[in-house]
Amino acid sequence: MDNEYNRYYIRIRTILGIAPKTIHEELATALGPDAPAYRTVAKWAERFHEGREDVNDDSRSGRPVSELTDENIELVRQVISNDPHSTYDDIIAETFLSHGTIERIIHDHLKMRKVTSRWVPHQLTAEQKEKRVKLCRENLAKFRAGSWRLCDIITGDETWIYHRQIGRKSTNASWIAEGQSPATIVRRGRFEPKKLFCIFFKSNSPVLVHAVDKGETIDHTYYIENCLKPVVKEIWKQRRSNGTKGIKLLHDNAGPHRHSDVINYLTEEGINIMSHPPYSPDLAPCDYWLNDYIKNRLTDQPDEKSLARAVSKIVKNISEEEFKKTFDKLLERMELCINNHGDYFEHLMK
Repeated sequence: MDNEYNRYYIRIRTILGIAPKTIHEELATALGPDAPAYRTVAKWAERFHEGREDVNDDSRSGRPVSELTDENIELVRQVISNDPHSTYDDIIAETFLSHGTIERIIHDHLKMRKVTSRWVPHQLTAEQKEKRVKLCRENLAKFRAGSWRLCDIITGDETWIYHRQIGRKSTNASWIAEGQSPATIVRRGRFEPKKLFCIFFKSNSPVLVHAVDKGETIDHTYYIENCLKPVVKEIWKQRRSNGTKGIKLLHDNAGPHRHSDVINYLTEEGINIMSHPPYSPDLAPCDYWLNDYIKNRLTDQPDEKSLARAVSKIVKNISEEEFKKTFDKLLERMELCINNHGDYFEHLMK
């Protein structure tokens, strides 16, 4: 009888000229989570506005609405096909089937489950997918043959870090008692203070944490002088006998990284560039690990100097094991890229 009472209320309020949105808000205030969905209220309000008086469900060819018939299964399939984002309330409003019947149809007969849409950084073309597969195969072959070693790889990138940390939406969830209001978090403004960092590391330790001065632009000259040269100096410091012999640099395809002066400088220093496919943050350790690692551990910082100190401290305190796991993941990710025919594969990660 609950549905009938709700529909009587909707009918009376519709006759009085009350808008469906207001009717839904009134029912939600009175019934809380037991209130019908807005879409259901709107549909019944429209029917009553058109002159309908009956508050009962329409008969469906003399069959019980809860029956698991082929017709009902196909009906639910069609509703979901028309709108993959449909909620249970939406499907109930469209089919007049019970919640339990719809649940059994979706899970037991249609074998469906609802998952969050997957975000990807770029709509890859067929050519870009082929290039991702090609480079992953070439790089993996060198590691497997022993001509390349993970301990000889140095990787780095630039990332903006804000002074104020707001965290991910999931990390901001908290339990509250009845009557309490949830905490508020202010969305970042367009001009909130932030700082650009260049960070390089290898399979067992950091190599460079460089805070870019305010107003500076990272072009190829800046990249060589303030990033690559300090990296080379640190390599010689850590590998006095071998220096840059066998070292490979993995960085993305940003303009300064691809400049001929950068390529010539690395060649002169005996450093090979590890080929990296375009639009592939899922194959770059800074993007798939380090940047989030840092930002998730930062607290609010009052100024640029304190932010630089905090970032440097976090990076230097990362364990050798964490660095090693990240580079092991790089090989796993190359295999997943190949197996997924060059498409993004984050949803396949375990």
